[in-house]
Amino acid sequence: MSATDPLIDAFIEMLAAERGAAANTLEAYRRDLEDYAAFLATSNTTIVHARASDVASYLRDLTEKGLAATSRARRLSALRQFYKFLVAEGHIEDDPVVGIQGPKMGQTLPKTLSVTEVDRLIEAAKARIESTTGRERYAAVRLYCLLEMLYATGMRVSELVSLPRSVLQGDSRVLTIKGKGGRERLVPLNAAARAALDQYLALGEDADDGLSPTVRTKWLFPSKSAEGHLTRQRLGQELKELAIAAGIDPRRVSPHVLRHAFASHLLDRGADLRSVQQLLGHADISTTQIYTHVLEERLRRLVLDHHPLAKAKLG
Repeated sequence: MSATDPLIDAFIEMLAAERGAAANTLEAYRRDLEDYAAFLATSNTTIVHARASDVASYLRDLTEKGLAATSRARRLSALRQFYKFLVAEGHIEDDPVVGIQGPKMGQTLPKTLSVTEVDRLIEAAKARIESTTGRERYAAVRLYCLLEMLYATGMRVSELVSLPRSVLQGDSRVLTIKGKGGRERLVPLNAAARAALDQYLALGEDADDGLSPTVRTKWLFPSKSAEGHLTRQRLGQELKELAIAAGIDPRRVSPHVLRHAFASHLLDRGADLRSVQQLLGHADISTTQIYTHVLEERLRRLVLDHHPLAKAKLG
């Protein structure tokens, strides 16, 4: 093991303890940093003695090896965070990554749906409830509830399907969600989502519908799966079926797309990026910044619609 390994270990421990990073994330950081350390070793350099030219050489080497721009950007991001940590902890004085430019990439925007398309999904879900009975109606009410909650909260699908029934305790206007890394956050429920949840819960209170044993379990959305609750795969399938009924290409609809719609529509209506970060449960605001194109478009429309010179040019 090299002398720099303890520094990588310390950084990984900080990510786990202070940021609650998931195991997969920690492993990815470790793998990237150890690869960087191995590259430096080929020229008899260490992490603490590396200069900007060494970092640039490493990035060039990754390019020559054919590593994708997105992967190179991820490696550079890991180095930025690592060296900031080393400076903050007093292991080095100068950060060699400062001023290093990342690879140029075309902006990859998250797939989303328009407000009109989400409304069509919701209307299709309501129509399915009206046209079904028995177990099919139970499934339809559940799907409508899940759809409203996804769009109202922006929860990750894994967070939603694994909600324990105990989440209903306390204020009915908010839910306490345990997200990545065990971090808890509060997510508000709007009136539509609360009404859909109440409709779903009421099914289990009707002694004649035969659903009480199914609904009253540890999980809010139970099923016969190995996990004991509805799976993310099953919810994805049901949403695609609903998309077909709503006349939307099913390839464009998924739980994650609805999460993107939640964030995009909030920003488009004036929400600030920091608030959306908190609602989505992102540990780092840089993750939320994929939505800055929404803010940029809103500002562009604001100028075109209200600036006198813009109106003059249009005239």
